[in-house]
Amino acid sequence: MARITFPYEGFGDAVIPDENLMAVLAPRTAEIARGGDLEEVKRALREPIGTPRLKDMVGKGNSALILIDDNTRTTPTARLLPLLLEELSSGGISSDRTAILIALGTHRFMSKAEVEAKVGKDLLQKIRVFQHDAHDESKLANLGTTEHGTEVWINRLLLEYDHVIALGHITPHRVAGFSGGAKIVQPGVSGVVTTGQTHWVSALYDGADIMGTIDNPVRREMNAVAKKARLSFIMNVVLDREERIYRCVCGDPEKAHVAGCEASREIYGIPFSEYADIVVTDTFPADSELWQAAKGIYAGDLPLKQGGILVTVTPCPEGVAQGHPELSEIGYLPFQQVKDMVDRGEFDDLTMAAHIVHVGRIIRDKGKGIIVCPGIERSTSEKLGFIFAETPQEGIDRALSMAGPGAKIIVLKNGGDILPLYSPK
Repeated sequence: MARITFPYEGFGDAVIPDENLMAVLAPRTAEIARGGDLEEVKRALREPIGTPRLKDMVGKGNSALILIDDNTRTTPTARLLPLLLEELSSGGISSDRTAILIALGTHRFMSKAEVEAKVGKDLLQKIRVFQHDAHDESKLANLGTTEHGTEVWINRLLLEYDHVIALGHITPHRVAGFSGGAKIVQPGVSGVVTTGQTHWVSALYDGADIMGTIDNPVRREMNAVAKKARLSFIMNVVLDREERIYRCVCGDPEKAHVAGCEASREIYGIPFSEYADIVVTDTFPADSELWQAAKGIYAGDLPLKQGGILVTVTPCPEGVAQGHPELSEIGYLPFQQVKDMVDRGEFDDLTMAAHIVHVGRIIRDKGKGIIVCPGIERSTSEKLGFIFAETPQEGIDRALSMAGPGAKIIVLKNGGDILPLYSPK
């Protein structure tokens, strides 16, 4: 029997018969630069991709707006900001000419304590910090449309500074292929209309067609939005399984991002040789609510057979979706049902429609979903479309009873980040 542990206190372990377990997949642990992982960041600032050094791009008396991600992401922002600000200072931009905008997308606002942890207590006393509100039209500016018709609504602050710089991290992503790069503008600091239009594009594709692909229709639209929004420089990191900085890329928002995606695949792209009847996944580090924890579901989809069963183990202390409370009432639905509703104009929130499709394709169209989640009660879980289990062991036993005693199982660790890649023997 193989013992499977989960990164959550109080969940308990589970055992899987050796004859059922095919593989346990986990992101890689990297070799870190001598002198510590920040040495890699300093190197990347000295060697930007596709642009001059940042200090040579800016001028004395210029202003800079730094976009950062929120507390649903594990970017070590408080450690990175001092290096970025030092580079700006070397080019003549002082801290009083610099501001930070937290790219919340459609997520909830962060608390004072969360902002302090993200930015750093000392730095918070020296620099202005704003939080994006995708729903407040008075704080948005319209920049026309992209070539493919996406309406570009972005936070007005981006137009008030000479330089717009993005700080984030790069992991596989169901909507954009990979996070990072232009994604911090769209959806990070965009209006809900823009975000809904780009996200609905991703809903028209299976997860395997988007997740882990560098070039895809959604990423191209995000790049187009970011270009209109004047994003000129990125600092993106790739973290290893231990949350240490493996690679940093700086420079052009598209060229540097491509290099970062390739590095991300080196850590998170893990091969498997045979599809499984049952996939068991945690959602770490995307654990705050089910809207985020769905990242583990998307990863679990990739090695799952048609008609298979996905067992998702996640805490979700904030419940289903703080920014989209109506999701609990609608639930996850089959793709065609949602598409028909969108075509009839029954969905005002295309971002939520896309999210419903992303999960619904897996637990409604493709197979079934079992969830182990103390943060969401049984009745809500079942209304969403899941089979509820109290413990990981109960979830696995239930899946085996449904799939049969000979069912083959793959287990995913760090399900919120991992990218299972089919590689037949």
